[in-house]
Amino acid sequence: MHIPITYPHALPPEPGEAIEVADGIFWIRMPLPFQLNHINLWLLADGDKWVIVDTGYGVGATHDLWLKHFSQTMASREVSRIVVTHYHPDHVGCATWLAEKTGAAIWMTNGEYLTAHAAAGESAGFDSQQVEALFISHGLARTRPDFMAAQRLRMLSYKRGVPNLPTTFNRLMEHDEITIGHRQWRIITAFGHAPEHACLYSASDHILISGDQVLPRITTNVGVMGNQPEANPLKQFLESANKFRALAPDTLVLPSHDRVFRGMHTRLDALDSHHAERLGVLEAALETPRCAADILPILFHRPLDDHQLIFAISEAIAHLNYLWLSGRVTRAKDADDVWCFQRVR
Repeated sequence: MHIPITYPHALPPEPGEAIEVADGIFWIRMPLPFQLNHINLWLLADGDKWVIVDTGYGVGATHDLWLKHFSQTMASREVSRIVVTHYHPDHVGCATWLAEKTGAAIWMTNGEYLTAHAAAGESAGFDSQQVEALFISHGLARTRPDFMAAQRLRMLSYKRGVPNLPTTFNRLMEHDEITIGHRQWRIITAFGHAPEHACLYSASDHILISGDQVLPRITTNVGVMGNQPEANPLKQFLESANKFRALAPDTLVLPSHDRVFRGMHTRLDALDSHHAERLGVLEAALETPRCAADILPILFHRPLDDHQLIFAISEAIAHLNYLWLSGRVTRAKDADDVWCFQRVR
């Protein structure tokens, strides 16, 4: 029997404050300029030093809060390493700035390091033309002819949040164990949300730093990118979840968004049910051929602003690819050269 989801702390830390969630582990929070308006970051005591896990969006407001934490929460003690879970700007944005300020090395997986550079440099298929071609091939230009401005805005947002990137790093890999203070942390890599997302698990204390892979209430964004138009990230995401089912039922989960919680297995079951339900609704809606842009109102029951639109169409394609690659729907190009999907009868 899974334990229900509970939240040990009624409220998150205020900007500039810290909450000790376990011995030597401090929860801090930084603002984000999006609808999802915050990211949780973690300070881990490492003897007389600190380890930082994730870094925040790389703008002045984040830098100011870090300076406050340096002098107050961290009591001006040294930083021994900076761990980045994945390449998204709220996680890697301040990595170079922090490394320059502290002299600490950056630790991340190879997939996330290289993808961060590709996204920032618009290379390896992360360029506007490649992404726009993907969305046009899935009908977005027919329903939202202005979508290209939204996509360019998102790319500019990445560059604004990640003004520079490290050119050296220490590589994290699946099953690596790193010692921080009195704890051993095992690296668990997860896929679907990002190419090689690193989570950290302390088996002795049943603590998981889950990044964006396991969140207590919102669903993790899982989308198809322009450089892998036939990818199946939703399958990768759901299969990655099985790695966390093997962890202790009372695991304390430290997520990148929302609040610290227990009841991870209950949450994993809810995520499985959620995606199964959405896939079933989507499959039923494909009695007649439809493209990804057509099914946005089926998957998202709210108006989508420019920022949300790009995430939504990427996620819609991911769900369609899942159904197509599992043989539940077929796909074919229509007269406008747009991919349309239809339920297998």
